[in-house]
Amino acid sequence: MTWVEAIVLGIVQGLTEFLPVSSSGHLRITSAIFFDRDAGASFTAVTQLGTEAAVLIYFAKDIWRITRTWLVGIRDSSVRSSLDYRMGWYVIVGSIPIGLFGFLFKDQIRTAGRNLWVVSTTLIVFAFVLAFAEYWGRQTRTLANFRMRDGIVMGFAQAMALVPGVSRSGGTLTAGLLLNLTREAAARYSFLLAIPAVVMSGIFSVGDVFEPAAPGTSVPSVAQMVVATIIAFGIGYAAIAWLLRYVAHHTLYVFVLYRVALGTLVLALLLTGTISAT
Repeated sequence: MTWVEAIVLGIVQGLTEFLPVSSSGHLRITSAIFFDRDAGASFTAVTQLGTEAAVLIYFAKDIWRITRTWLVGIRDSSVRSSLDYRMGWYVIVGSIPIGLFGFLFKDQIRTAGRNLWVVSTTLIVFAFVLAFAEYWGRQTRTLANFRMRDGIVMGFAQAMALVPGVSRSGGTLTAGLLLNLTREAAARYSFLLAIPAVVMSGIFSVGDVFEPAAPGTSVPSVAQMVVATIIAFGIGYAAIAWLLRYVAHHTLYVFVLYRVALGTLVLALLLTGTISAT
């Protein structure tokens, strides 16, 4: 991997991780168009540690409060009716689907799932699903009304993002809107829900990132991996603040249009033979 490639991919990861546009899909597309190779699923997983560190810092007070209340609630039944205690369980239970499917389909995710025909198609298809959710969702419920059913549904939606092009934030925001949550409530739970999955995925992928999984896969040095992750952290932190402000006052249709445009562009490049699908 060249330094330009590492820096560009770190920027792309930071910009797209929290937007409903699929960061893994963008890393795959950027690698194919500009560098004519694939940085690999492990590179994506490790750079996500940078953006997830941004979540941990941005929501540090919320995370500490939820964790502390959940631990106290294990022993003290008097706090179990609080939202913070219940939110701890919502995040734990909601993280099970992506952990289970990620373990069962690890090989497919790293190979067939990164095919650009798959990525471009899912970008477009799930753009229309997001548009339907934005149009149909009543957005009458806040986190105060959040229930275990919501956590489970959004957990399965997050698991769908194991396929590049779906988008973890896009899937969870879509599910949240279909459950009539406000955009901001869905986004906040989405950030919290991502923490266990992304941290564990990144840790388990550290050893794999320096080994080429297939011909045509670029391999970063330790220094390049560190720099890309730090860049993703800095840009990701700014992206969190921007997205929370944006969804509080705007619809998600701009992301729908962007996904369709990008997916269509990639399909055109594939059909003309400009880029390879694998």
